[in-house]
Amino acid sequence: MELIYLDICCFNRPYDDQSQLLIHLQTEAKLFVQEAIKQGLYSLVWSAILDLENTANPDAERREAIQGWQTLAAIDIEATSEVECLAGELTKQGLKPMDALHVASAIKAEATWFLTTDNGLLRRMKGETRLAVVDPVDFIRSLQEVGDEN
Repeated sequence: MELIYLDICCFNRPYDDQSQLLIHLQTEAKLFVQEAIKQGLYSLVWSAILDLENTANPDAERREAIQGWQTLAAIDIEATSEVECLAGELTKQGLKPMDALHVASAIKAEATWFLTTDNGLLRRMKGETRLAVVDPVDFIRSLQEVGDEN
């Protein structure tokens, strides 16, 4: 079963201004992915980095809603020296430290997909070979393309 890592901006997308079309589409795609995880079609990867960033969220309701996804995770990656070392390598490629820790956690978990709504991260990770880094809409598009091939 394919493993999916959603970064914190992806988890927070439904709380953003939904009057913007792209944000609304990303939200709908992200909710579709979460439903597929609940149905067992994909496995969720969680990480200590998600815990760290989510804990900093001042909105208790949002924080608790996001934290609830940890119980559905098939894999929960700790912030080990191996993850930190890999994140260090990724920061040398231009990633921000927190983004690098998220990506390193996903790589350590051997995730197939890394979903984010962070345009800068998407640009910097273009061409990454260890996992597919896409926004939720592009993830849905890739599912459609696979379906069209079958």
